[in-house]
Amino acid sequence: MTEIIAGLYVSPVELLAVLGAFGLVVARWLPAAARPRVTIGAGAVLVSSAIVLGVVGIRWQMVPVLAGAAVVLPFALRALLPRRTGRPAWRARWWLALPGSVACAGVIAAGPVAAWAFPVPVFPEPSGPFAVGTRVVQWTDPLRPESFTPDPNDRRTVVVQLWYPAQESPAGAERAQYLGRTRAEARTVSDALVRGVGLPGFLVDGVPRARSHAVFDAPVADGGERFPVVLFSPGAGGVRTQNTAWAEELASHGYTVAALDHPYDSAAVVLGDGRTIRAETASTGDRAEDDELAVGWTAIRAADLGFVLTRLDQLDRGEISDPLTGRLDTGRVAVTGHSMGGAAALQAARQDERFDAVIDLDGYPHGATSPSLSQPTLALTQAITPATDPRYVPRLSEALDHSTATSYRLTIPGAAHLTFMDGPLYLPPVPSLVGSLGRAGSPHVVAATSLAFLDSTLRGEPGDLPGLLSAYGDLVTYP
Repeated sequence: MTEIIAGLYVSPVELLAVLGAFGLVVARWLPAAARPRVTIGAGAVLVSSAIVLGVVGIRWQMVPVLAGAAVVLPFALRALLPRRTGRPAWRARWWLALPGSVACAGVIAAGPVAAWAFPVPVFPEPSGPFAVGTRVVQWTDPLRPESFTPDPNDRRTVVVQLWYPAQESPAGAERAQYLGRTRAEARTVSDALVRGVGLPGFLVDGVPRARSHAVFDAPVADGGERFPVVLFSPGAGGVRTQNTAWAEELASHGYTVAALDHPYDSAAVVLGDGRTIRAETASTGDRAEDDELAVGWTAIRAADLGFVLTRLDQLDRGEISDPLTGRLDTGRVAVTGHSMGGAAALQAARQDERFDAVIDLDGYPHGATSPSLSQPTLALTQAITPATDPRYVPRLSEALDHSTATSYRLTIPGAAHLTFMDGPLYLPPVPSLVGSLGRAGSPHVVAATSLAFLDSTLRGEPGDLPGLLSAYGDLVTYP
């Protein structure tokens, strides 16, 4: 698939197909002298583009373009053929042709509109001084049985993707596949995510085609600097790659981000041996029962986060052979998460003092609020509306108010729950779904506030943190 043109959300070949199809519609209304040249040129562009798309793969958004062109093409070509009597080529009267032309133009236009609504995501260019590398590791905890399976010998396994500061890759280096190590894995994960919300898979067929800015297995940045570590847990049913734009931005500023897949909770986890583990967690519809289930799932995630931090510490010390050995500053660690992952981050911080800071991306706190948090915490929340769970803000405030460190709750106007992940990059820009900050604004706000907090808490950089945060929304400081 050729590169997507930023802002248009179509590839150059797709754009040529759209222009060729419109050219056939418009040709009928041109002066007689120009009509043949435009018809032949537009037809040639359309046919050649359709052939190329057939080879590289046709997105569903292009189907109305090709369908509209298929309807108008016979009429356009017929109008070029002279009658046997030698009289001028036949053309329908304008009042008969106008409704057909308008209808075909509308069908063709539906293609670019659909590509805009469900695009191949275009990731923002990381703004930091480092290039970004990425790699995937898989670790099994020998001390924890897998609670989702009946096999007593089955041990808990997690898949972790690392984004880290890297050396600049050569021009033309292949960028990392989004959602997986391969296109096949990306397709498996994408299909599972879509099924989880009850949508037909073809709507987001552009997502597995996307590539981010990181390079798989790029050499670690020169200089010997040790990088603070940020662990990330995705939302319920979410996957390790759901915050790729955020992770790449942090890595470009000198952090190593370790994002987890939680087997049997994440929509689909593809293991190193090729097996795929599907999600088994599901809401029952009963609030009390769902709250109880969420407490258990959050506890498993919190244990996963602690285990991964142990493995990263072993990796840094050389007990696990890895290019990042000696480059991870596991004495400066933040634990973060989105939605249920944010709740898991809060619980992990309560249980493990190795975590130095917490970021909760619009996560409702599940489980006990004791012991009190001893780490500075940043909770980013969507705009609070009458439709918001009335328990959310009081519950979150209770957790932060009992903290023994200065913590913050930042409510971002125009944000929705999916603002805090990559969703705005590939979902329709419906405010109730992804917020109203836009495809460029959403990742910028979430990354900028996260970086300001991490720079202050992990790196001790001086500055007015409350002032920086309050520039993005309504800030409450705790306790």
